[in-house]
Amino acid sequence: MAETPEQKARRDIDAKLLASGWLVQDRDDLDLTAARGIAVREFPMKSGFGFADYLLYLDRKAVGAVEAKAAGALTGVEAQSAKYAAGLPDNLPAHRRPLPFLFESNGAVTFFTNGLDPKPRSRKVFSFPRPETLADGLMQIATLRQRLAQLPPLANDGLWKVQHQAITSLESSLAKGDPRALVQMATGSGKTFTAVNAAYRLLKFGGAKRILFLVDRGNLGKQTEDEFANFTPPDDTRKFPTLYTVQRLKNNAINPAAKVVITTIQRLYSMLKGDAEFDAESEEGSAFDTAKPWKGEPPDVVYNAGIPPEFFDVVIVDECHRSIYELWAQVLLYFDAFLIGLTATPAGRTIGFFNKNLVMQYGHDEAVADGVNVDFDVWRIRTQITEGGATIVAAPTDVYVDKRHKLTRAERLEKLQADLTYTANELDRDVVAEDQIRTVIREFRGTVIPAAFPGRTEVPKTLIFAKDDSHADDIVRMVRDEFGEQNAFCEKITYRTGFTRVVKGEVTEWVKTTSLTPDEILANFRNSYYPRIAVTVDMISTGTDVKAIECVFFLRNVKSAGFFEQMKGRGVRIISPDKLKGVTPSARAKERFIIVDAVGVCEQDKTDSHTLNRKPSATLAELLEYVGQGGLDADALTTLAGRFARLQRECTAEQLKELRELAGGHSLPDLAADLLRACDADAQLEAAQQKFGTATPSEAQLKQATEELAQVAVTPLLKAALRRRILEMRAQNEQTIDRHSIDAVTQSAFDDAALDRARARVQDFRQFIADNRDHLTALQVLYAGTKPLKLSLRDLRQLRDALAAPPLAATPTQLWQAFAAIEASQVRDAPPATTHPGEPLADLVALVRHALTPAVPLAPYASEVHEKYGDWMAQQERRGVAFTPEQRLWLDHMAEHIATSLAIDPDVFQDGWFGQQGGYGRAHKLFGDRLQPLLAELNERLAA
Repeated sequence: MAETPEQKARRDIDAKLLASGWLVQDRDDLDLTAARGIAVREFPMKSGFGFADYLLYLDRKAVGAVEAKAAGALTGVEAQSAKYAAGLPDNLPAHRRPLPFLFESNGAVTFFTNGLDPKPRSRKVFSFPRPETLADGLMQIATLRQRLAQLPPLANDGLWKVQHQAITSLESSLAKGDPRALVQMATGSGKTFTAVNAAYRLLKFGGAKRILFLVDRGNLGKQTEDEFANFTPPDDTRKFPTLYTVQRLKNNAINPAAKVVITTIQRLYSMLKGDAEFDAESEEGSAFDTAKPWKGEPPDVVYNAGIPPEFFDVVIVDECHRSIYELWAQVLLYFDAFLIGLTATPAGRTIGFFNKNLVMQYGHDEAVADGVNVDFDVWRIRTQITEGGATIVAAPTDVYVDKRHKLTRAERLEKLQADLTYTANELDRDVVAEDQIRTVIREFRGTVIPAAFPGRTEVPKTLIFAKDDSHADDIVRMVRDEFGEQNAFCEKITYRTGFTRVVKGEVTEWVKTTSLTPDEILANFRNSYYPRIAVTVDMISTGTDVKAIECVFFLRNVKSAGFFEQMKGRGVRIISPDKLKGVTPSARAKERFIIVDAVGVCEQDKTDSHTLNRKPSATLAELLEYVGQGGLDADALTTLAGRFARLQRECTAEQLKELRELAGGHSLPDLAADLLRACDADAQLEAAQQKFGTATPSEAQLKQATEELAQVAVTPLLKAALRRRILEMRAQNEQTIDRHSIDAVTQSAFDDAALDRARARVQDFRQFIADNRDHLTALQVLYAGTKPLKLSLRDLRQLRDALAAPPLAATPTQLWQAFAAIEASQVRDAPPATTHPGEPLADLVALVRHALTPAVPLAPYASEVHEKYGDWMAQQERRGVAFTPEQRLWLDHMAEHIATSLAIDPDVFQDGWFGQQGGYGRAHKLFGDRLQPLLAELNERLAA
């Protein structure tokens, strides 16, 4: 008999509990000695509370419950698990009542609510916390979220304003329990130093168990480790590593004593898989550098008992805008931790991933104004070939062209059979126009440098961006030729270069590039006179900074906004005049840098990223319908290929087998590959060459071959049965989550009808006051304007009841909302939500005063009292009046009573909090003969 959805969910939940260290038992087989943590199925709660799907026992006492559901949404299920929390039979032992740890799960998705948090809020978790984790939580005086809400104020010591603001804003976000926060700080503004400061406070004052600092390449990990090693806290003379163990992972083992763990996301994924070792070379390349995934498909993350989801309390993600984090978001989301992103250039998808919680925004313009970055000027170079391509004419006499293998660079001659026309887009990829490169370099040497850097006797440190390794080789050769310089003058710097020149004192040696870190590869360019010009394809990310760069030269185009900003950012770093002179002797200071744009990169619109999803607004159903009707648009086929790649990861093995059969033996990857091949220019050319037997097919021949490729690619999709089944499976397997589009509020206001109603209510309220000023005591007192107010709560209740009666029939809250709708600038904030019976009554005072005098802002009565109390306390301190902690506590409660009840008198001390603390007798013992004058002074000074 087929397994029901409920049975499958229970089986999956059992597996998650077992993996997380819980022993799952039936109620009839319950044995509390069998394990420390036991999950008991179908446990009967007390009468009226039903059966808990799973009751969790920890050390023989109940500690939590799990509400199990079949596959589907879990929203709203918290009420059921909350019912279990209160429903444990009274005669059974429990660590806390109500049960503090509650879960809702369907096997695929699990939500967790920690009832010990100050504001318990369910959150999605990868799996159940381990029994020892919950035991540790019970032993804590306060939960992590409680501690984060009580961090001490941040001093300014050692921080400048932007860093102080970033940490303060971040801590405010953490105090509210925001699970993700994004910090944008311009290159050079000290993101890592700021993060180290924040980490120190989270460990010391927040009591964080462990902090994970994620980087996407090895050399950034080394820089981060150095930042921690050099950090001295403002409240301690010892270095950070002396206080807290910092570990940069060089193997797949975490030191149990480590409080800060630094690693790449590549190594972390390897560890989660359970790999014993990881190749360190795989940590040196950045996914962002090539704008391609690091390796293979998005990772399938599985539970690892050695590194459970609760292992880290905080995960700091450095350079979080990079594509590797988008591709591997599930590695980040494995941890039940606060996620803090650091970036200088947030892309739209990055802001979306961090829930639009951008707690700090400090960009390049602000950094320039603060002297943290230098500004730039753009120098544009245009040439005929760069702008419009060229044509090689096949003259009547034989014309031969060189053909060069891109990889081996071996050349051969080939006779040109027909005119060869190429466009600017084909330049340096399919066609290399040597004179185009030479002309641009010559212009740079003869015009740009003298004009942009007058008086220089050497070429400023320049970084040239090439399209690929072959292009970079051509540029290096042309630069050396045009400048008439030695090899050391211009070098290609890339991860893939065979050997790198390393200078050690007086000794120069050539070392295999793969054995060097990026820092070592760049050392000469950063610290030595030579090379003056570096040509690169992939060494562009943060962490490859060379502060002495004064010229960034684009000989390649870039469509990604984030990619372009990172490339441009290589020139923004400031450097002291002395250090600049050390590598560029004739320079005085770096006041700005120059962007040399030889391809129009600064003039073109940029997107956040490159994607196969060329038509993101088109649904899968629309794309399949279009193809089924014979459509062959390249963007549609490319988008469909991307959707198939996603669908491949979502379908089960049985479903994929079924689709293969329906597609005539073609798998989803086969279909995607055929669709992409149909849109690939090289494949189209090759098909045309084979079909027509010519190396240079005509435009018409190329068009015909392209169409035939597309027809072959879409043929399986012309079957309605396959298209229908794809849509059915997709509906079964996924929901589309758009992490690219960023929403924005276009309007947030009441409509015209609501505004009219609010105006009418305010007008009626003012008329009510005028009509009843002589009949209601509260209105008489407020009209008189005497202070302190001689009002009682009974007077305000009378006013409230009169307002609630026809014809006005309004509550204080409704009146407040009406004023807020039509006089938003005058309403400071709405009445605080509270169960205290006096507060809405006290707010009537503010409402009437504002109605009588509209120039008086409408603010909660209590907030005014609190403000005046703060002023009064400050005045006492200036006078040298000191209060003991217990006296201060009593005074705080006195002020709170005035805020809600308008005044305080000795009778109040007999009840409530005051009565519990010892009543009037205790008050008199604390304050002595000062008590009565003190009460009178508080009533006079605090009454708003």
